[in-house]
Amino acid sequence: MSKRDYYEVLGVERGSSEAEIKKAYRKLALKYHPDRNQEDPKAEEKFKEINEAYEVLSDAQKRATYDQFGHSAFDQAGAAGGGFSGFGGFGGFSDPFDIFESFFGGAFSGGRQRSGPQVGSDLRLDLEITLEEAFSGVEKEVEIPRIEDCPQCQGTGAAPGTTRITCTSCQGTGQVRTIQNTILGRFQTVRACSQCNGEGTVVEKPCPECRGQGKVRQVRKLKIRIPAGMDNESRLRMGGEGEAGMRGGPPGDLYVFVYIKPHKVFRRQRDDLSCEIAINMVQAALGTSTEVPTLDGKAILKIPEGTQTGSVFRLRGKGMPRVRANGRGDLHVKVVVKTPTRLTGEQKELLQRFGETMGMDPSGEWPNAAGEVLREKGKEDKGFFEKVKDAFMG
Repeated sequence: MSKRDYYEVLGVERGSSEAEIKKAYRKLALKYHPDRNQEDPKAEEKFKEINEAYEVLSDAQKRATYDQFGHSAFDQAGAAGGGFSGFGGFGGFSDPFDIFESFFGGAFSGGRQRSGPQVGSDLRLDLEITLEEAFSGVEKEVEIPRIEDCPQCQGTGAAPGTTRITCTSCQGTGQVRTIQNTILGRFQTVRACSQCNGEGTVVEKPCPECRGQGKVRQVRKLKIRIPAGMDNESRLRMGGEGEAGMRGGPPGDLYVFVYIKPHKVFRRQRDDLSCEIAINMVQAALGTSTEVPTLDGKAILKIPEGTQTGSVFRLRGKGMPRVRANGRGDLHVKVVVKTPTRLTGEQKELLQRFGETMGMDPSGEWPNAAGEVLREKGKEDKGFFEKVKDAFMG
C-alpha cells in the first residue's frame, strides 16, 4: 500500500515554514492521540502516520531529501526512527549524507544526532468556561494525560537497586567512529551508537514498571487559574507541565486554550458587552428609567423621550475586566420598542383618539395614497412622539 504524501498527512503546503509544520503536527497529534480515542481502532494508525510525517518534515536535511526523492528515500523504520534507507545508487552508502560525512569527518552529522538532553513535548488543553467565569476569574481542576519519568526507577530505566552500565560498544561516549578509505583518501565518520542510542549507557536489568524505558504514561491532576477578563481563544502557558524530557532534558510546557460558552443574554466584543432590552411605545415616547442586567448585578439606564427602536445606549465600565490594564469595557444596550398585542376596550379607544391626532380618520383609515390627512382646524401638525405625549399626558 502506497504512503500518503507527508505534506498531505499534516495538511500543510510544501512551502510551509517550520513553525507552521509544528503547529499542524501538534493539532493533529492532540486530535488523534490513542489515549483520547480509545474506541477508535484507526486512531493509533493515524497517530503513527502523523508522527512519521513530522519526523521527516521537522528535520531540515530529511525534508530536503524527501522533497527531492519522495518516499523512496525512506523505509518505514527509518522514517520512524530517524534513519535513512533505499539509496543504493550512491556508491554503497545507505545514507546520502554519508558521502559528505566520509569526506569531511562527520561535519554534516552533528545536526542529526540526538544524543544530548532533549526537551519534552509540549501539550495542549482546550478548556471551556462560562462568560460569568471569564468575568470574575475561576480556578479549574483538570486531568492531563502525559509522559512522565517512571516513579519506580526515577527515569533511569534500571530496576530498583541497579544502575545503568557503560555501553561496551561505544565505551560510554555515545558515539561510534569508523574509518573509510575512499578515492580521495582516508576519512573518519562519527555516528550515534546504535546499541545505547547515543546515551553512553545501557540498562542491564530493566525496571519492571516501565520495562526499561524510564517513562510511563500518567494522568496528572492540575489546578489552572483563569484570570478575570480572559477572551475567547486566549492562551495560557504553564511552564514545565508538558511531557518529560529525554536524557535529562527539561519537560515541555502545557498550553491552555480558553473557550467561552455562548451566553443567552450578552454578546462579547473584546472587552465590551452588548445586549437588548424591550420597552413599550409609551416608554419610548415619553422617556423612562429602566433596569438593565449586567454581569455583576443591575444598572439603571435612562431612556430619553422620543427613543426609536434600534437605538443603542452605552453604560461605561459595565463590560468585561481588562486583563492587561485597569478598568473595564462598556456595556452597549440596544432598545427594541414592542407593540402591544392585547388591548382592552378603553385602551383601544385611547389609541383611536391618538390615531386621529396623527391623521387617521374616524373610520380607522390612515391617510390615503394622495397624502390626505385630517387635522384639527387651526392646529399645526406635530411630530409623532410629541403627539403620543399629548395623547397620554393630556
